[in-house]
Amino acid sequence: MFENIKLDIEGPIAVLTINRPEKRNAVNNQTVEEIDSALAQVEQNPDLRVMILTGAGEKAFVAGADVNELAQRDTLRGRTETRRRQEVYTRIEQLEIPSIAAINGWAVGTGLEIAMACSMRVTSEKAKMGQPEVKLGITPGAGGTQRLPRLVGMGRALEMILTGDPVTAEEAKSMGLVNRVVPHDQVLAEAKKLANTIAQRPRLAIQYSKAAVLRYADGSLSQGLDHESYLHTLSCGTQDKKEGVAAFLEKRDPKFTGR
Repeated sequence: MFENIKLDIEGPIAVLTINRPEKRNAVNNQTVEEIDSALAQVEQNPDLRVMILTGAGEKAFVAGADVNELAQRDTLRGRTETRRRQEVYTRIEQLEIPSIAAINGWAVGTGLEIAMACSMRVTSEKAKMGQPEVKLGITPGAGGTQRLPRLVGMGRALEMILTGDPVTAEEAKSMGLVNRVVPHDQVLAEAKKLANTIAQRPRLAIQYSKAAVLRYADGSLSQGLDHESYLHTLSCGTQDKKEGVAAFLEKRDPKFTGR
C-alpha cells in the first residue's frame, strides 16, 4: 500500500516508519501524502493508544527534504508544499493519542520539524538535530520557526535557525528539545517502553490531558486554565476515574476500561 513508509500495529501501539534509507529518509511530496494516509488509519483505529514515528536504517531519522524536489521549488510551489507539510505535521501534533519520535540518527530540516510535532522525543546518543535551511538560502517552512522556540526558548531557537548548525543529542536534552537520550541500539526499544507505560494509563485521562496542554500552547494562560478545568470536569465523570480512586484507596492495581 505504501512505498515510502511502513505502518505496523503492535497491540495498542502504531509504529510509523519513514522508509527511504537509501535517501536517508529524506521527505518528498509522496512521503508527505503517505504519512497523511497512515495518520487517517491511526485515527480510525480505536484500539491504538500511542504512535511511534521513526526512520529506517542506522544513519537517519529524517535527513531533511528531498533535495531533488527542493531544487524545483519556486515561489508558488514553496507556498503550496510548505502549507501541505504544515497541515500534515500538525495532524501528528493533534492526534488524540500521544506520539513519540524515536530519533535514530540525523533529524534535520523537515526531519526535526516532524519530530517536534510529536508529543515526546527519544533519541540516540549519536543523533544530531538542526534547522540548516539558511545554509541553502531559505527559511524553515514546515513548523521549525514556530515549534522550536516553544520547546527551547527564543534565544536557543534563533541560534539554531540563524547559524543552521546542528546540536548533539546531549545538547538537545539540556535545552529541552528531547526527553531521553539512550544508546544507539536502544532507541526504538526505549520508545516502546515509554509507549507501553502510557498505554497502561486510562485512555480518556490521557486524551484530555494532551488536549489541555495543546490548548495552552496555542492560547493565553487564562484560556488554557479554563479549558483545563473543563477537561478535568469531564474526566471526573468517567468510569476510569471511579476505578482509579477506588483502586488507590483499596491498595490494588486499577483495571481501566477506557470509559
